[in-house]
Amino acid sequence: MNSCLYECTVSHRRLIPVDHQFTYRIFMFSLDLAEVGAVSRKVRGFSHNGRNLYAFNDRDHLEADDHPVREKLEKYLATQGVTLPSRGRVQLVTLPRMLGYIFNPVSFFFCYDEEGKPLHAVVEVGNTFREIKLFFLPSPGERMDFRLRAEKEFYVSPFSTLDTSFDFHLHLPDRRLDIRINDHKDGQLTLVSTLMGRQVPLTTKTLWWFTLKYPLITGKVILLIHWQAFRLWLKRAPFIAKTASPEKQKDVLRPHQSLTTPP
Repeated sequence: MNSCLYECTVSHRRLIPVDHQFTYRIFMFSLDLAEVGAVSRKVRGFSHNGRNLYAFNDRDHLEADDHPVREKLEKYLATQGVTLPSRGRVQLVTLPRMLGYIFNPVSFFFCYDEEGKPLHAVVEVGNTFREIKLFFLPSPGERMDFRLRAEKEFYVSPFSTLDTSFDFHLHLPDRRLDIRINDHKDGQLTLVSTLMGRQVPLTTKTLWWFTLKYPLITGKVILLIHWQAFRLWLKRAPFIAKTASPEKQKDVLRPHQSLTTPP
């Protein structure tokens, strides 16, 4: 089975305008999209499009509808001028719903051909307004990692300007997960983010052990985001409202009303 779990360390260090850093531990799912039904039947506590302790719902990714995630991903890839082979594998590193609640700061789609050669990656960035933006990372060629620097043009944090660029560096996940996303502005590195993990089997036993070790994981993530924002506010980091520059927020899926309501 290609599906697994990753026990991870998340680290952030903000360099500008104030120094601020933190590290915490979580776990993430790595799901082969062709195996989701089988995982649902095999692993107690996990369901596909149902209610359970953990649930992977198709509507939680890409467009907000109930079409299969792979189908929606193929539609998006077509807009980038590429076609996913019908028998090509897609591995999704993400957080599922827990007790019906979903919040994903970022998810990663890794696409392979029929022989297991890496083709493309798609990064799905989310924010606390439940918006999503996709970033397409082209073929790594002979390398074993994906790289892209792209203008953010997406409201992620009230302490980051919209003219910041993302610098993605994604190693192909195997026994280790190694993902780095840095922010740059005006030629300066402003934020360093890493997601490092070790692979463990996705079994009922492991899932329940991680549930005890990392309780209420999705709730923990959203709580920590607000806690760190509060700490930045105490440090008097400049605060940028989402409504300040709606015209700079582009290609957003599930747009918040601040982007759809005429001024």
